[in-house]
Amino acid sequence: MTLHLDGNLVLADRILPGRISFDSHIRTINPVATPPNRYILPGFVDGHVHGGDGADTMDGADAIRKLSRFHMRHGTTTILPTTITAPWQDVMSALHAVSEVRKSGIDKGPRIHGAHLEGPFVSPHKLGAQPPFAIAPSPDRVAEAISTRCVRVVTLAPELDHAETAMRQFAEAGVRVSLGHTTTDYEGAQRAICLVCAAGGTIGATHLFNAMPPIEGRKPGPVTALMCSDVAYAEMIFDTHHVHPANFRLASRLMDSRLLFVTDAMRGTGGADGPSQLGGQDVTISNGTVRLPGGSLAGSILTLDQALRNAVQAGTSLPDAAKLVSTNAARYLGLHDRGALVPELLADFTVLDDSLAVKEVWVNGQRTV
Repeated sequence: MTLHLDGNLVLADRILPGRISFDSHIRTINPVATPPNRYILPGFVDGHVHGGDGADTMDGADAIRKLSRFHMRHGTTTILPTTITAPWQDVMSALHAVSEVRKSGIDKGPRIHGAHLEGPFVSPHKLGAQPPFAIAPSPDRVAEAISTRCVRVVTLAPELDHAETAMRQFAEAGVRVSLGHTTTDYEGAQRAICLVCAAGGTIGATHLFNAMPPIEGRKPGPVTALMCSDVAYAEMIFDTHHVHPANFRLASRLMDSRLLFVTDAMRGTGGADGPSQLGGQDVTISNGTVRLPGGSLAGSILTLDQALRNAVQAGTSLPDAAKLVSTNAARYLGLHDRGALVPELLADFTVLDDSLAVKEVWVNGQRTV
């Protein structure tokens, strides 16, 4: 059965008053004279999300379903549940849980593309809010993670022992290698970019600017290597706390379609201010931030619809903001069947009102919100 949605269609290069006709896939797009006062965007893609609505990826399959449904209500139609640095057996249990949910699917829920393995292959000197269980990416551990067949992105510090071998292993297995939680310098980041590309892989960066050395006049650091690369992608947590709007505009101008928004959301997302937990650590949610007892930022309570509104408030056009929450992430992940309003792509839509609040969400041509 063919369905129709009328509204202001947010295309790659313009906003078109029109009608989109679809079943499980988009079939046609046509202009109309007077559509309803709403915006229709491609469904959002979140490649880095730990939790929400009181649930965390590390809690198992039921929690993954719960947090995924929560983020779907905020427009996310494709999600990568994300691990945290923890004892290796706990990380593997979480990966198996993601694999289970990916295989079974979520009834009237978002698509589970796979897992983002954020820990434990990170620097013990750049843990950020990660618990102190960092380990080296030994060939055996990397092979075990790959064997789950659900890891789609891995955060990895390129200065670790075995890192070069690990980057090749992941790249050859089709896993995106994302530099993050790292002390590496400009040259180290450049070497990692070249190594991953030579192995036929795709290189990225985990929450650009955060948990990595900053840009200095005589020390450009990994941020400069990533932004000046022609091939590297980069995540950004644009809650305006992790990254200043001016640095967002700088990265957006340099990286264009290689910049993508993620939430890095933790279990307290969607809840009230007050105490919460992140990887077994006590944190406090207050005024839009999550902090450890010492005051350091600890993940976020961001949702992608809010990130989109933040980008628009920072001066980004709605078509370009839609790329940041959908199109660019889909391309980074190799998901060429979604991320834009184009005939023959999947009918995954996020419908916003004129204040850019989520009103409807459609997955595979079926309304879920």
